[in-house]
Amino acid sequence: MTAYDVIVLAGGAAKRLGGADKPGVRVGGRALLDRVLAACDGAARTVVVGGRRATARPVFWTREVPQGGGPLAALGAGLKLTTAEHVLVLSADLPFLGPGTVKALLAAAGQPGREGALCTDPDGRDQPLVAAYRAEPLRRELALIATEYGSLAGLPLRILTAELGLARIDAGPDAAFDCDTWDDIAAARARIREHGAVLDEWITSVKNELGIELDVDTGVLLDLARDAAHGVARPAAPLTTFLVGYAAARASAGAGPDEAAAAVAEASRKATALALRWEAEAEEAESTGQGGDDGGGPAGGSKSDGREGTGTP
Repeated sequence: MTAYDVIVLAGGAAKRLGGADKPGVRVGGRALLDRVLAACDGAARTVVVGGRRATARPVFWTREVPQGGGPLAALGAGLKLTTAEHVLVLSADLPFLGPGTVKALLAAAGQPGREGALCTDPDGRDQPLVAAYRAEPLRRELALIATEYGSLAGLPLRILTAELGLARIDAGPDAAFDCDTWDDIAAARARIREHGAVLDEWITSVKNELGIELDVDTGVLLDLARDAAHGVARPAAPLTTFLVGYAAARASAGAGPDEAAAAVAEASRKATALALRWEAEAEEAESTGQGGDDGGGPAGGSKSDGREGTGTP
């Protein structure tokens, strides 16, 4: 993927949120800012324009001049701290931005004759804060605007984007979804709990919380949990998946993410095979009348001639 820096605009008064600290509002248990940072963790340098706060990964901080000077002034301040040929520019309130959109933007911005690329929302409106720009023309246009208007403060982003040769990307309804109001926050929180999304959202959140960069086949783990619960006992499911993770960690110590994922798959395969053997034995015992509490189990039951078993031959 194209090398890039990223500027995240995390200032603003959040008036429609009653002045709340919007970048710190949590959706799916993670601050909005951290969700955006997770989508662009491949950046060489990450610059956040706004008030300092704890973040999930290290960033460079700066502020627009004057504070509250608007997105164009914030972009200008952030650009001063970047060095890459391409710059990703994002707002801090994009709960559903993903690496796929980042990759698509950078690819489009790198096409010959293009000076950048931005997303469009479902209504076809440009989203200049979900965008990637070539740094040189971006610096050029910001300098020209500052000269013409005397400052970047208080100016809208459309003044900038109108002067650049930009590609447009339809990234679907989620990538450009931003949270300007409490209704938006509520909608975002509800959406991640929908049946088709909640598991992926939860796994991603856990990995971010634990600092794990590992892609595993969740279907394999779920099948393992099902087989352990069905073939052994319900409490076996979480305990077995924990032991699989522990075994995989030991087997892949010092290795990269691909080796770790392979270790998880192999440990899951072994544990699944074991659970299926347990289930097969239980079914065999049931079919032959040897299971349950019929006295035909291990040592200690009644002998067929009426004598008490001793547990020894």
